[in-house]
Amino acid sequence: MSDQCPYWEDFKVGDTFEFSGAAITKAEIIEYASEYDPQPFHLDEEAAKSSLLGGLAASGWHSCARLMRLLYDTYLKDAHHLGSPGINEVRWKAPVRPGDEFHVKRTVLDTRSIPGHSDRGMVRVMFDVKNQHGNDLMTMDCYALYLRRNSAGVN
Repeated sequence: MSDQCPYWEDFKVGDTFEFSGAAITKAEIIEYASEYDPQPFHLDEEAAKSSLLGGLAASGWHSCARLMRLLYDTYLKDAHHLGSPGINEVRWKAPVRPGDEFHVKRTVLDTRSIPGHSDRGMVRVMFDVKNQHGNDLMTMDCYALYLRRNSAGVN
């Protein structure tokens, strides 16, 4: 599959696509947490040391937002993507620390047409996110809608 401008038909069950992004910084972690998740273990290194996380870590929601930005920059901006009807499950497996880079593997779990909507199809994917050391950080199981090639006048 070419991830340049995918249509629904380009996704095949079992296909994988791997990509990565820049390291997350301490400043980004604190900035996000200050605005959206101001728990001490996301804001203060000293308080974080004695927390369950054992050190400063990104909010899980920050990790999700960062993954979304990486998805957009890597392929969604050029795809025939229509949005998402939702996420089945997100699992935060280990804290995201300053300096961690997201290394993502997307696996297509299912594709299906949508009755009554011949112009689009649904794709279910699993994102496995690891850091630069190969440690599991998170998984996300979700759906996305894509235009069908025939609806765009492309064969």
